[in-house]
Amino acid sequence: MRIWVSRPEPGAGRTARRLAELGHMPLVAPVLRIGPGDGPPPSGRFDGLILTSANAAAPLAWAGLPTAPVFAVGRRTAERAERAGLQPVLCADGDATVLARLVTAHVRPGGALLHAAGEDRKGEPGASLTAYGYRVTTWTAYAALAEAALPEPAQRALAGRDGAPPLVSALHFSRRSAETAERLCREAGLSGAFRALAHYCLSPDVAAGLVELGVAAHFVAARPSEEALLAGLAASD
Repeated sequence: MRIWVSRPEPGAGRTARRLAELGHMPLVAPVLRIGPGDGPPPSGRFDGLILTSANAAAPLAWAGLPTAPVFAVGRRTAERAERAGLQPVLCADGDATVLARLVTAHVRPGGALLHAAGEDRKGEPGASLTAYGYRVTTWTAYAALAEAALPEPAQRALAGRDGAPPLVSALHFSRRSAETAERLCREAGLSGAFRALAHYCLSPDVAAGLVELGVAAHFVAARPSEEALLAGLAASD
């Protein structure tokens, strides 16, 4: 099936390769792009560094902070952190709740933690860790910037003007990208074509963003991982 990948690079290209390996036809047309955050991180020593997004790994490595354990929310984020030269890296391989438990198992309450995150982020794991007695500082390591208009490849595909097989589904990795895709399609006069797609969502939160806009979620991954999301494609065949 032909599938729209609207997540930003570098993740979009990796997902497209996975889709091709599975026999699908990916359409890479990101509606967000990764930009710089709000400056350097706060100075000082931290007992742990928290990563809830792979996009924050490189900025954290470039920051040159004193060595401290890195707690990554999942395998992809952990791999990106290791490639960026961060060590040691501990992987929660789950969600923010699992990540908070991993931190408490390695850092004593009262410790100082730096959460390197994107401009659009959830309250966890910071809220739980603060309640457990940790001193959590959040640093905006990057920002996801919305494109001004729907990318041309997506416009042509949704309008059936690119001479390729019909676009039948879309993968949504974040609430922000899903909501941005819907808005850009609406502004381009392609809202009906967007709503007709089968929408595969990484998490209930992502799906909720679409539902609030009146768009039905076709599939919601059991776990917030690319593997679980792509597994939904096979389940829907």
